[in-house]
Amino acid sequence: MANCDCDVRLVSGPLCLSLPQNTWGAGAIVDFFGDVRPLENGRQIDGIEYEAHREMAEHQLREIVREAAARFELLAVRLHHRVGFVEVAETSLFLRLAAAHRGEAFQASRWIVDELKKRVPIWKSVKLAADATQKKGSSVPVLA
Repeated sequence: MANCDCDVRLVSGPLCLSLPQNTWGAGAIVDFFGDVRPLENGRQIDGIEYEAHREMAEHQLREIVREAAARFELLAVRLHHRVGFVEVAETSLFLRLAAAHRGEAFQASRWIVDELKKRVPIWKSVKLAADATQKKGSSVPVLA
């Protein structure tokens, strides 16, 4: 990852979704926005409360980015995940990556999100529109 410009964070407020900046040598820049859907298991929701073991989550996010940078020859990665309450239609996960070629960029994007869901201790609690709360994934980290 020595040649990869990486920015990994857990964020307590809205994510800064800026326009992509040029990355020297990049032929592809891929953005992924993980937005909170209005329905969970067919039921209307107001949003999702995300909790994390901050130190462990940030460590795992950095490890995933490090592995992806080496595996897919990435030039830059920006990976930000919200914690706290995120309303429907807001972005809870933002991933931007740059690579020399589009194939690696698209593969890396999918791989990073899949690994994040498997390995990072971030949990969600869905707030149903009827003000009832339903816990999801209390022992396995999950994302919307």
